[in-house]
Amino acid sequence: MSNIFFTKMTGAGNDFIFIDKKKNPALSLDHERIRKLCNRRFGVGADGVIIIDDIDGYDFRMSYFNADGSTGSLCANGARCSIRFAEHSVRLNNKKASFIANSVQYTGEVIDEELILFNLNEPKNVLINKRLNLPEEIINYSFADTGSPHVVVNIDDIFDAASNQKKVFNGIDEVPVFRLGREIRLHNEFKPAGTNVNFIQLLGDIVHIRTYERGVEDETLACGTGSVASAIIASLSNNFKPPITLKTFGGDNLIVNFKFENQKFEDITLTGPARVVFEGSADEKFFL
Repeated sequence: MSNIFFTKMTGAGNDFIFIDKKKNPALSLDHERIRKLCNRRFGVGADGVIIIDDIDGYDFRMSYFNADGSTGSLCANGARCSIRFAEHSVRLNNKKASFIANSVQYTGEVIDEELILFNLNEPKNVLINKRLNLPEEIINYSFADTGSPHVVVNIDDIFDAASNQKKVFNGIDEVPVFRLGREIRLHNEFKPAGTNVNFIQLLGDIVHIRTYERGVEDETLACGTGSVASAIIASLSNNFKPPITLKTFGGDNLIVNFKFENQKFEDITLTGPARVVFEGSADEKFFL
């Protein structure tokens, strides 16, 4: 048996276990072992696992796995943390990063000791003002695929199914994110893959956001691709102008910037904090 050497990182409260293939050349992780590593009571604890290895022509390759062991789609906070990790492991030149995730090329850069900027591709399947019937509620929602699929629900657009009256919440903290998020995530409308679900409240020029993430199957303190999707929807539905600030449930701010020209979103960036929390090792036999 041998140890798994890891680095624990957080991107605005979205936390990850990073494993460097250089330090773990004989690494073998199956879905069950990933679930055990991510378990917050019996393992290290995280929203997901990210494996970093070297690849010709790029600074690194990022492989992301959800906390339930499934292969993840794009994780933007994970990508920002990957850029910080690449700096930490001396893989970057001039603070710039070019890397591969899910066979797609991405770029980003280290802004300073606190902030990391990540460049995203154009969103797909943007839909506005759709309707969804749930057991207890009727939801008006929008949708955008920003590398991962995201439903976006303004908390002012949640109605009681029996009375058709708007449900009034005294702030986003009162929204039952776990129950509603899970019902929407598993709804027939989004099968077979399901969707992530973001609830937003617009206060002044700030978008307050809470997210239920598939693969984690729970609320997370922040979601990068969800923040980008929510910023895009706030721009289309409520005329928010970039750069757009999103206040995450973990308390940190994420900044989404973009250009919207000829009905296309271009030059999309996500900027926010990414930090190394601690480094450690775990005995492999513990996770058998």
